[in-house]
Amino acid sequence: MAEITLNAAVRANLLTLGKTQSLIDKTQNRLSTGLRVSSPIDDSKAFFEAKSLADRASDFAEKKDGIDQGISSVKTALEAVEAVDTLVRQLKGLAISAKSATGSELTAIVSQYNSLRTQINNLAGDASYQGLNLVNNTTTTLDVSFGTVSTSILSISAVNLQTGSTGLAITSAANFSATSVVDAAITQLNTAITTLRGNASSLGSNVALLQVRLDFTGAYVNDLEEGAGKLTLANINEEGANLVSLQTRQQLGISALAFAGQSEQSVLSLFQ
Repeated sequence: MAEITLNAAVRANLLTLGKTQSLIDKTQNRLSTGLRVSSPIDDSKAFFEAKSLADRASDFAEKKDGIDQGISSVKTALEAVEAVDTLVRQLKGLAISAKSATGSELTAIVSQYNSLRTQINNLAGDASYQGLNLVNNTTTTLDVSFGTVSTSILSISAVNLQTGSTGLAITSAANFSATSVVDAAITQLNTAITTLRGNASSLGSNVALLQVRLDFTGAYVNDLEEGAGKLTLANINEEGANLVSLQTRQQLGISALAFAGQSEQSVLSLFQ
């Protein structure tokens, strides 16, 4: 099979057209994907730096979810403390009213008192979030991790809102016939209210701290993702302008190739 011989001008124009088409393909790919660097071949340094930032963003995004769930767990406990505080104050109101009650009234107050005391235990037992209860024992701990360093963690200990001796220490009322018994009950309730106030303060501080860490982590993830984008994302306006310029260059190259071919035909016509 005979080889086709091309003159220097035709070869140069074909080579230029090939390079232009390659640039057009690359630009169109950037426009379609939105990425200036999509593989190590494009820019290995930028690619791996962006990947490192993106991986770290992914790690902290997972921590952000954990912090958010931690906030919900502690908020559940805090709401339980506030609800129990309301019930304890109701118990105190009953105890105070028992001082002036007699006969059937006193019997009814004792019954209400013991029933309300039982409801405190029920409430504390129900205050779980995803299987974790921070208000019905003192052995549970909620550990919230903030980062990739093992020491970046907040440990929140559970409190005991049960009415037993290891909790709020509110005993049931056998009877309120004696003033001394009522006064002893009121003393227990005042102590329980003080304890609940301390629990609420501690849990509230933990919620505030977790919220600060949640806000920081969210902003940090955004910064990491933005940094990765600066290394890899394409400038759409710039790439669009490049595409128009390359297409124009391609048309000029095709015209130049046509002119080069016409010059060969002119030389051929001399021999006809």
